[in-house]
Amino acid sequence: MTIPLYLEDSYLKTCSGSVVEIGEDKSIILDKSIFYPTSGGQPGDKGFLQFNGGRCEIVTTRKGENGKIILVPLTHDYLPKLGDTVEQSIDWETRYNHMRVHSALHLLSVVIPLPVTGGSISDIKGRLDFNMPESLSDKEELESHLNELIEGGYKITNSWITDEELAAQPGLVKTMSVKPPMGSGRVRLVRIGSDDHQIDLQPCGGTHVASTSEIGSMRFGKIEKKGKQNRRVNIHFVD
Repeated sequence: MTIPLYLEDSYLKTCSGSVVEIGEDKSIILDKSIFYPTSGGQPGDKGFLQFNGGRCEIVTTRKGENGKIILVPLTHDYLPKLGDTVEQSIDWETRYNHMRVHSALHLLSVVIPLPVTGGSISDIKGRLDFNMPESLSDKEELESHLNELIEGGYKITNSWITDEELAAQPGLVKTMSVKPPMGSGRVRLVRIGSDDHQIDLQPCGGTHVASTSEIGSMRFGKIEKKGKQNRRVNIHFVD
C-alpha cells in the first residue's frame, strides 16, 4: 500500500519517496505519494520525479490494487530503479485548480440539495449530475447563493470515522454513483464550516482548498438533460 499523503495535506507540492515497485508497463509505485490518483471524478495528478541527477515526467496517476498509487511516466528512457529515493513534484497550478473546483462542487451540492448521480472535475470547470426530473427555474438565484457561500470564507477541514460508523449514517453520502472511499477501516469526512455553523459534511477522498474563499467566483454554465430523471449542472471559474 502507498501512503496517500494528499489525504492529510493537499498543499504538499514536493516530497521525497522510495520506489517500492516497478510495474511491467514501467509504471512507478512509491512508498508514499503526494500524487492524487484519478478517482471520484477528479483527474490524476501529473508532475515529475527527480533522482540521481535526472528527471522523469509523470503524465497521470491512477489507482492500483491493495491501495497502490501508480505513477505513469511519459517515456521509458530514464526511470528510477527499485529502492531509489526520488523527489516528487506535482503540477501545482493544475492540482490547485482541481482543489478549487472540487470544493466548489461540494458547495453546489448544498445549493442544489438533490441526490448526486455523477460528477467531473477539470482545472477550469466542474459539473454534477443530479436526480432532477424538472429543470432549474431559478438559475441566477442559485448562482448567487453559491457565490455567497464561496465569499463566506468557511473553513474546509477533515475528520475521520470508521467504515462501520459511516454505514450507520447513510445520510452522509450524497453521491449515488460513486461509492465512499471505504475498505481501509476508516473514511475521511470533509467538512465545510464549523460545528456551530456547518455548511456541508460528506465522505470524500479528493483534494480540497482550506477555505471557500480560495475557490473564487463561479458561474453556472449549461444545464443539460441527461435522461428522464437526470440533469447535468456545469459551473465555471469566472476569471
